[in-house]
Amino acid sequence: MASFEIVGGKKLKGEITPQGAKNEALQILCAVLLTDEPITIHNVPHIRDVNKLLELLASLGVKIDRSGESTIKFDSSKVDVKYMETESFKEKASSIRGSVMIIGPLLARFGNGRLPKPGGDKIGRRPMDTHFKGLA
Repeated sequence: MASFEIVGGKKLKGEITPQGAKNEALQILCAVLLTDEPITIHNVPHIRDVNKLLELLASLGVKIDRSGESTIKFDSSKVDVKYMETESFKEKASSIRGSVMIIGPLLARFGNGRLPKPGGDKIGRRPMDTHFKGLA
């Protein structure tokens, strides 16, 4: 991991472009399901969990166009809610814990949502009850 050593007496100056944060990006990406209007999102990190969620959204019928290194255009006008009944959906949705966040937008827009037991890494207890309380 890169680090910075700061020796006192000198002013810091320069510019950096921080990469987008994974957990926030997952939430924002799921929100594209709320509308049939085109959406452009900038500063999307190019990491495994984000890419898996993008694959799941594409399988649901969301048109995804990477127009730059970290900019993505979305068109959710042709979401196929019946896809949620397939084995392919179960496999893709269970491969990433963040897939739980697609349920809220799907319920809000289509009145229908499904979710298999979410997967992801096994780093300890991470309850899902907050998500379920929000849906109630």
